[in-house]
Amino acid sequence: MFAEKKKNTTEFSKLPNHIGATTKIKGDITSQEDFRIDGHFEGNLTTTAKIVLGEKGVLDGNIKCGNAEILGKVSGDLVVENLLSVKSSANIDGNVVIGKLAIEPGAVFNATCQMKTGQTQKNVTAKAK
Repeated sequence: MFAEKKKNTTEFSKLPNHIGATTKIKGDITSQEDFRIDGHFEGNLTTTAKIVLGEKGVLDGNIKCGNAEILGKVSGDLVVENLLSVKSSANIDGNVVIGKLAIEPGAVFNATCQMKTGQTQKNVTAKAK
């Protein structure tokens, strides 16, 4: 009477990896997909894709990624190949190496920052509150 609907598995594989608000993870993660962290992650996270750290998200460790949008708290080093977007609710404490940087007013950015532009690097020490 009713045809059974098959689930498309590629639908689920396109969703980013997500660490929920009540989740705490310790360890290292390596991936080539997007990540969203709303919980607490302790360790190193490496991906060629984008990382979004939500407002309540906490990351204690190092990040290496293609792009990052930070709304929560990071204690560690960040290496972002392209754009690091620091939102007003963000708190970053560590060393940062980026391609491009966007910081909203209100963000806490206690970092030593190196900006890569082509073959050259510019050293910038910034403290924004």
